[in-house]
Amino acid sequence: MSTTVVKPDIIAAYKTHDKDTGSSEVQIALLTARINHLTEHLRTHRKDFHSRRGLLQMASRRRKLLDYTKKHDLPTYTELLQKLSLRK
Repeated sequence: MSTTVVKPDIIAAYKTHDKDTGSSEVQIALLTARINHLTEHLRTHRKDFHSRRGLLQMASRRRKLLDYTKKHDLPTYTELLQKLSLRK
């Protein structure tokens, strides 16, 4: 994934219907993009602990959304994991 987060492109790729911007799939994809971006930032700025805290919060929020999706819609969950290449 690229280093910049382009929200409209991500929303367009993961939306479930025309006006969808807040479904759990879209939120997980956006969080994943932000997490990847912040991970690259922390590779160069190792002592940026404020950003590290934000990264941990985002990872936690993504985990909760993934758990929700797994509980309510298992096929979508497995598809999301594969698309976003989570869990090696």
